Amino acid sequence: MTYREGAYVWDEARATVGVVMDERWGEVQLRPVGGGTEWSAQRRALRLATRDEKTAAGVAVDTSV
Repeated sequence: MTYREGAYVWDEARATVGVVMDERWGEVQLRPVGGGTEWSAQRRALRLATRDEKTAAGVAVDTSV
């Protein structure tokens, strides 16, 4: 799966939510929620983050839906 820039994903290898910054050489570049040092992740180790995971990571989630 290809993720758009800015998407919140769950990195299984690090057990954390990251923000998609770019994709290069078959790896996805992620940054921690709130900023910080980017890291590379294998695409197969990623999935879209759930609402609960995003909330736990400090992402403001629209709960009106």
